[in-house]
Amino acid sequence: MEVYLDNSATTRVFLDVAELVKKLMCEEYGNPSSLHRKGVQAENYLRDAKQTFAKILKCNEKEVFFTSGGTESDNLALIGCAMANRRRGQHLITTQIEHPAILQTMKYLEEQGFRVTYLPVDRSGRIRLEDLQKAMTGGTILVSIMHTNNEVGSVQPIAEAGALIKRMNPNTLFHVDAVQGFGKARIYPKKMNIDLLSASGHKIHGPKGVGLLYVSERAKIKAINYGGGQQSGLRSGTENVPGIAGMAKAAEILYDRLDEDVAQLYACKKHFIEGVSKIEGVQVNGLPMNGQTGGQPGGSACGACIEQTAPHVVSVSFAGVRSEVLLHTLEDAGIYVSAGSACSAHKPQPSATLKAMGVDPSLLTSTIRFSFSVFTTMEELDYTLQILYDKIPVLRRYTRRA
Repeated sequence: MEVYLDNSATTRVFLDVAELVKKLMCEEYGNPSSLHRKGVQAENYLRDAKQTFAKILKCNEKEVFFTSGGTESDNLALIGCAMANRRRGQHLITTQIEHPAILQTMKYLEEQGFRVTYLPVDRSGRIRLEDLQKAMTGGTILVSIMHTNNEVGSVQPIAEAGALIKRMNPNTLFHVDAVQGFGKARIYPKKMNIDLLSASGHKIHGPKGVGLLYVSERAKIKAINYGGGQQSGLRSGTENVPGIAGMAKAAEILYDRLDEDVAQLYACKKHFIEGVSKIEGVQVNGLPMNGQTGGQPGGSACGACIEQTAPHVVSVSFAGVRSEVLLHTLEDAGIYVSAGSACSAHKPQPSATLKAMGVDPSLLTSTIRFSFSVFTTMEELDYTLQILYDKIPVLRRYTRRA
């Protein structure tokens, strides 16, 4: 059996999406800037995509921009807003557990003279609103907080943070990296006081190489690349029409059945956590409770606690087993998982997210991320659990002998 449980890294494309992308690559392949019929066809696909996302986000079509992916969306949001607003202040706020697309961009902005505050998180991976309130100053021009953490699945109090930010300083812009949350939750920027929001196609069963950036009409932002002036001059370059249309189609499919799919994902997550917690020396990370260790008192997880986290991510630490050893053991059994963020997989080092959450140092190199999708089945999870039951004791004995 082949079991793909690395959906936080990328997802299998919906068949309808793949067929649409192929059609736009091979048949209706015009440049949307061209004035002839094929160009108009392509432009219509862009307009339809904008309408789809505007409906999902409950925003204006002209607030939707397309990029090459989540990383570009994050870069454009942070650098574009910081540079456009630096006369008002040079203070930025983010969290210690952001994706590298945010953290590395913040480091770049520090090199440009900006001051950045990195908010800590609690043991469940959530910020404290009082820390955000203390960090805010009259010179804070931008706050960037991820919606859903890609490693442990913690969900931040975005609506509450947005309300706090605007109450303290209505001019402070609020950016949300929703790459992991979009397609799993209903996110309404205007209602939640979000000025900028990033999303990515390949996390929602769409194509790779395409992303979205919502930019509120009130947000002052500068372009960071220059060229033909496409997309109102904010993001020059010929639009990736097949990717954009494919991403919109995937989003449409997901949001048409969101409640049903999310309920199924939570059922999978609860089932998997209950199963993996039967293994001695196991800790599930990111749940809003006082730890969870299989085989010890207080080790069971309540459904209400699980539903305060993302429905598709489970981070599990296996004491006494190195992540890469377990990852390849599972791979040999046809099970595909991750040891953390896929973007950092080729530069292995202890997870900054787990460290910020206060996870025991001995577990930092013993953690595996399992992430589900609408294609994940209970049969696949039971197979995975059985492999874990069989292999973990063997790997621990081998580790002790080594």
